[in-house]
Amino acid sequence: MLLGIPREIVEGERRVAIVPETVQKLVRAGTSVIVEAGARAGSYHDDAAYEAAGAAVARSATDLYGRADIIAKIHRPQRTRGVDEVAMLRTGTSLIAMLWPLQHPDLARQIAERGVTAYSMDAVPRIARAQALDVLSSMSSLAGYRAVIMAAESLPRYFPMLMTAAGTLTPARVFIIGAGVAGLQAIATARRLGAVVEAFDTRPVVKEQVQSLGATFVEASLGTSATEDKGGYATALSDDAQQRALALIASRASQADVIITTALVPGKRAPVLVTEEMVKSMRPGSVIVDLAGEFGGNCALSKPGSTTVAHAVTIHAPLNLPASMPVHASQMYSRNIAAFLALLLDGAAIRAQEDQVVRDMCITRGGEIVHEGTRMQMEATVGA
Repeated sequence: MLLGIPREIVEGERRVAIVPETVQKLVRAGTSVIVEAGARAGSYHDDAAYEAAGAAVARSATDLYGRADIIAKIHRPQRTRGVDEVAMLRTGTSLIAMLWPLQHPDLARQIAERGVTAYSMDAVPRIARAQALDVLSSMSSLAGYRAVIMAAESLPRYFPMLMTAAGTLTPARVFIIGAGVAGLQAIATARRLGAVVEAFDTRPVVKEQVQSLGATFVEASLGTSATEDKGGYATALSDDAQQRALALIASRASQADVIITTALVPGKRAPVLVTEEMVKSMRPGSVIVDLAGEFGGNCALSKPGSTTVAHAVTIHAPLNLPASMPVHASQMYSRNIAAFLALLLDGAAIRAQEDQVVRDMCITRGGEIVHEGTRMQMEATVGA
């Protein structure tokens, strides 16, 4: 069984799907590994490090795709800069990547038509024994940390309270919207820097987690108990509940020096939770970091992939923040992939799909889309 690790061709990507540390473990377990030449420079691993760990080095992506039985990568297959990764996938091979099939059901169809068995790392079920595979948590943790660092660099004042000869400087006030993994890491990081932190989430169950990190949980009566799905993710709110949430957010936004938004609803556009009126109400020099930019953004004025200034407020809507920390991001992703391979592989063969985790993560098999959520999304897209 030959595992192939191609170079990521998304612009600005510095991560790699498998690091040498993991290659060693895979080789010892009986899995051969091949990496594309020169693919690791951004994550500070050169070809020699992979060869020392036991991997072979392919001359090119074409060479690698032509030989590997399993392709493991970070991003979904791309068509960019004259490279078509979908076309390079051979019939009968397996693909492991962040496919985001609910957002890109047509890509899932194309992969199925290639006769490729595809597993999506963003489809890991939210159960205890799948935690070691949870790429979303790994990458969200990095994004939450970097968001606070970005905000601190942009804010024209200190984060902590300081007692100086010129008098006392009050601490920055940070408001976090969404207390999932990214939000909780943002809370912890902002608190370490000395800010006063408040957090809001539609799910009351996260209150204790927020408070345990030293932040104030801003509660709202949304008039509904159905604020999360069976996997623990936030669900879309009713119109009435949405208006109540917006009113509460507006009351806190005007007092915040920094707002960090992390709210996502699986398979849907990110909800707009910071309106232009809220931005206008913020003090000049305030900062917003919108971590939902890749899915449309939580701020009405966000421009995904850009930093803008509106009403004297700096608005960051970064894409792919984990790539700005390629060493730890690659290490964490690599360990997540290795944990999945431990479930998927039985020596030199792929196990039958009797494991629930493997089944839940499988998007295409035998020329068909087998992931129920993706099929439903395709039907909804066609119906629209």
